[in-house]
Amino acid sequence: MKKSTPPDSPKLFDDLPLRPDFSIEDAARREGLWPIAGTDEAGRGPLAGPVVAAAVILDPNNIPAGLNDSKKLSLKQREKLFQEIIETAEVSIASSGPRLIDQRNILRASLDAMRRAVAGLVTPPALVLSDGRDVVPGITCHGRAVIKGDARSVSIAAASIVAKVTRDRMMVRAGIVYPVYGFEGHAGYGTAQHRGAIEGHGPCVLHRMSFRPLKKDGVVVE
Repeated sequence: MKKSTPPDSPKLFDDLPLRPDFSIEDAARREGLWPIAGTDEAGRGPLAGPVVAAAVILDPNNIPAGLNDSKKLSLKQREKLFQEIIETAEVSIASSGPRLIDQRNILRASLDAMRRAVAGLVTPPALVLSDGRDVVPGITCHGRAVIKGDARSVSIAAASIVAKVTRDRMMVRAGIVYPVYGFEGHAGYGTAQHRGAIEGHGPCVLHRMSFRPLKKDGVVVE
């Protein structure tokens, strides 16, 4: 006899159509799990800047139209949806800076930011849906991982948009403080222009010293 998976076990929804909707949330509500928060992060890959996480509880009766994985949306679309999400949903944002990333590694720093974003919600969720294969650690409710969740769950898609827009705005401000790196143009990613600026000027406090090319042959370049 096949055993059913208990509701608080990590579930990897890897057989769903790649279009965000409310079906995962509806299924969880039928299990008695509500409210439901979606969480996602932005900025795992860049050489500089924080990783930013958002947790979002959508109003099922007022879901902004056009929610999708933030990477599939234009800047204009993201900005518009960001404002609609802020106005219609409950939102919490947290981040992990470069030093924490260096100390703990990017995965742990990302998950910690997601945990803090969830903890910052005014309404305690009964379930947290997270993008990827990792359930958010340290939460006091059920957690489920959703493979490619930002393309499948509107709650996670909303969180991905909030995290992306927030981080992009932070990096625009970083570009004003540290103009030689051009953060406003590449958001800290390892473009040729950014790598050239690091080579010419050295790193600043926003750079992740544990990331290549800042870390060469196991030695951190200060």
